[in-house]
This record gives sequence, structure tokens and C-alpha cells, in this order.
Amino acid sequence: MTESVAYQQQYAGTPSRDQVHTLFAQTMAYVAATTALFALGAWLGRDLTGVVGIIAFIAAFACLIGMRFAARTSMQLTVGLLGAFGLLIGLAVAPTVAYYGSMDPQALWEAGGATALFIAGFGAAGYATRRDLTVVARACFWALVALIVFGIVLIFVNIPGGALIYSILGLVIFAGYTMFDFQRLRQTQDIRSAPFLAASIFLDILNVFLFFLSIFSGQEGN
Repeated sequence: MTESVAYQQQYAGTPSRDQVHTLFAQTMAYVAATTALFALGAWLGRDLTGVVGIIAFIAAFACLIGMRFAARTSMQLTVGLLGAFGLLIGLAVAPTVAYYGSMDPQALWEAGGATALFIAGFGAAGYATRRDLTVVARACFWALVALIVFGIVLIFVNIPGGALIYSILGLVIFAGYTMFDFQRLRQTQDIRSAPFLAASIFLDILNVFLFFLSIFSGQEGN
């Protein structure tokens, strides 16, 4: 849940319809490719240990941060780092996905379907709205910080239904982030921002999927 590390930049001016359509198509192509690499990484890493997953997690976000610097010199390198990020984050969460899959394989499909509907619904709402969602994104950032603190508390304190509350609050927060990211997709006019927008949207998808996976697996009651 590190949405804040994803590159966020809006450009001045009103983009033309052709610019919007081109950027949308390019960004969603990157999102699809990153998601496919994530799925590949999750499959390849299904037998990895937690320690290896942590290393992959660190490497994944090193790639994400490296995209900022790569963008100054090479678009191809930026896209390559985005792909590496998707593969590595798939390896990182593979043990978690494998655990839930072993407990309840149907939960994976349910979480995937719910995620698709969630992103499509809130993404469309954010893309269509004319209201500036910058305030919403700022509120979501602080809400995410509070959620992380709540998650740490849950490690040490047994709160009845705490995991379910955690997941529902997370979905609310990433509903706001999803709307904001899709609004940026409509307002941005520089095609070079496509990999960064794709990274942000992919992080929305990933977090929403993990929250739904927790809910559908029934593990929140433990």
C-alpha cells in the first residue's frame, strides 16, 4: 500500500481529445502488461519463502523509484523498469496469494472479479467527473497512513473483526485513489507520463485485489 511512491504529476493546459485517447490507450496497455507480468511472477514465486518475497518487494519498489530517474533519459528504460516492477511485485506477494489459494481457491477468482468491477466502476466515475479530486487524494493519503498504523496495532492487539474493518477501510481509501488516478489520466497531456500513470493504477488494482482476497477468503475472522 505505497501509492504515495508512485509518480504523480499533472501538466498545465487542457489536452485535446486525441491526446486523451492516445494517453488512455497507452497507459492501459502498460497496465495490462504490468498485470500480466505480476501474474507471471505470482505463479513463478508460488513456492518462494517469505524472506525471498521481502527481497523481491524491496527490489520492486527500487524499480518504481528508478523510473523517475530513467524518465529523464530513456522512455524505453522507464517502461522496462515498470515491467520489472510488475514481475518483482508478483514474486513478492506470491507467498500470500499461494496461501490464500491453498485455503480457498475460489477466493482468488472472486477477488479478481470483484477487483475488475471495482476498478471499472470507480475508474469510470473518476474519469467522468469534472470535480477536482486533488483534495480527495490528499485525504486518502492521510487515511492510508492511519490505516497502516491500524494494521500495526492489529499485529499486537486482537480486535474482533479487525481484519475485516481493515480491508473495508482499505477499499474505501483506494476507491478515492482510483478515481483520482483516472481523473489524472483524462487531464494529463504528456504521453511520457503513461508509465507513471500505469504504475499508479496498477498499485490501485493490486491493493484492491489483496483487500478483496482477504475478505473473500474468510481469513478476516481469524
